[in-house]
Amino acid sequence: ILYWGLNIPVTTSYLVINISLLLLAFWLLGWKFCAKTIYAVVVFTGTLAVVQHFMGDTHLLKDQPFMATVVGAFFMGGSSGLGLACNASTGGSDTIAAMVNKYYDISLGHIVFICDLVIITSSYLVLHDWEMVIYGYVFLFIFVIFIDQAVNMMRRSVQFFIISDKSQAIGQAINERAQRGCTVIDGHGFYSGKDVKILFVLARQTESSSIFRLIEEIDPNAFVSQSAVIGVYGLGFDRFKMKLRDSRKPNALQS
Repeated sequence: ILYWGLNIPVTTSYLVINISLLLLAFWLLGWKFCAKTIYAVVVFTGTLAVVQHFMGDTHLLKDQPFMATVVGAFFMGGSSGLGLACNASTGGSDTIAAMVNKYYDISLGHIVFICDLVIITSSYLVLHDWEMVIYGYVFLFIFVIFIDQAVNMMRRSVQFFIISDKSQAIGQAINERAQRGCTVIDGHGFYSGKDVKILFVLARQTESSSIFRLIEEIDPNAFVSQSAVIGVYGLGFDRFKMKLRDSRKPNALQS
């Protein structure tokens, strides 16, 4: 928009905007986020240059703009979502989404959608072509869906209830090799009449296969229940994003 409207070079505006966002992100999100973001931007820029060099004048889906929009949104949304799930971004509205999401329980995709919706709509001021704007809306809709899908896939959590005569060994293996904590619950089998130890474990979905391997290795006859959970907050998982009211301040009724 700045290039077409004010003749400001894209490289200049891209650099200035992203440096400003990174400085703000450094203050809010820390240096690790900024370092990963700089790495992602460098890799993205380098890979883009290499692909353009080898592709030359070859254009995929040249006469099919709708399919090109869908395919581009799929790859961009998936890659941006993976970056955000790993506490990084590829710059631009992704960085804004990461900063807002740190303090408020709002979907990363929704934040990107709001930011980019304003930008795409504003592009009509210089493009004067609603067809291009509508293609932008289609791209954005698919883009944010895949951002949320990628982030949720990486951050999804599961819970295990494990009943085994070798609960001590299983719990120790999960602690030491899977790097996850266990809670021991005392139980009583109604049919068998035996006292049992139940292990309660919370983990990321990506870690569930390694936990299953540990259980099968130690006790193939263990009884295991696995289920998905909506959210897990605390040490090793997500942090609370709700600002609690200061209890020292009197409310209207007390005053």
